[in-house]
Order: sequence, then C-alpha cells, then structure tokens
Amino acid sequence: MTTDRRSLAQQAGMLCNLPAFGLYLDARARRDKGMTREQLPDGTHNAEDAADAVRRACGVESRVDLDRNEQAAAMYKRIVADFGRWKRRSES
Repeated sequence: MTTDRRSLAQQAGMLCNLPAFGLYLDARARRDKGMTREQLPDGTHNAEDAADAVRRACGVESRVDLDRNEQAAAMYKRIVADFGRWKRRSES
C-alpha cells in the first residue's frame, strides 16, 4: 500500500474537488434531513460546499489546520474513511 505524501490540507483540497465527494455529501444530507432525491438532487454540493463541510466537521477555519490539530486530523480521516465506504457501496 502506498502512503500519500501530500499534507492533509492538500489531500482535503483534492477530495473537495472530486465530483463523487459532492455526491456523497448530497446523499448524507438527504439521509440526515430525511429528504428525497427530488428535494435535494445529486450535484447540489459543489467544491466550495465540500470545503465548507470539511472545515465545519473538523472544527477548523482553514484546511491547513488539519496538519496542525490532531483532533481535526482524526475527524478528516474519519470523513475520508466514511466516503470510501460510501463509494464502494455505491459502485457495487
């Protein structure tokens, strides 16, 4: 297994630009708010929304704080893991 040598801030920037991550956020928002796909269609969350969601969930003002704050880093890694599980389920 290869280790990503990019900083967490860099990884988060790349993650937030993935269209699939926006779809993941759409699916989570529908689940959390009890909404249908018609009420919150796929493609609702863009890269800026994704960056806001990551910062909010991690409790930071800037993604660079992911590299300085252990709790924020742990939450970011949980988000990545949750996204990975969602992606695998949605692809099968």
